[in-house]
Amino acid sequence: MNSAEMLVDFFGRVRGLVHRAVQDLSEDQLATRPGRQANSIAWLVWHLTRIQDNHVADAANTEEIWTDSGWADRFGLPFDRAATGYGQDPEEGARLRAPSELLVGYHDAVYERTLQFVHSLTDGDLERVVDESWDPPVTLGVRLVSVVSDDLQHAGQAAYARGLIT
Repeated sequence: MNSAEMLVDFFGRVRGLVHRAVQDLSEDQLATRPGRQANSIAWLVWHLTRIQDNHVADAANTEEIWTDSGWADRFGLPFDRAATGYGQDPEEGARLRAPSELLVGYHDAVYERTLQFVHSLTDGDLERVVDESWDPPVTLGVRLVSVVSDDLQHAGQAAYARGLIT
């Protein structure tokens, strides 16, 4: 297994978790927060997908699917179109409402774009610096592992929240 194949496997695992976390839940259930400072399943899935979309688009030098394919309009969220959820407080995040079909549709579109990009990579590509604002600078490999790690954490939180409400 090469690095690209491993990344494909990781992102596929995230996709599976996302699908299971939202499956057969109503919009009200998806918007339920387990506590006042906690995030809803809908927010967690939207956020992890927005971050993946944002970071992969930046690394691939493409537009985000969020704006390029009209997902921002379909969601019609009550905050800035460029928002990814990073830095939002729980009250702002609580305003996110979306049906499971929309969450899964957006995630699947980002997943497909991610696979296209990852399949094009060689192991050498992963050494390319994508962010010099950190010390040490962030390579593409480190960025993609960071996205997978963040995605898995949020997908796990969504699965846990599902268990609390079902």
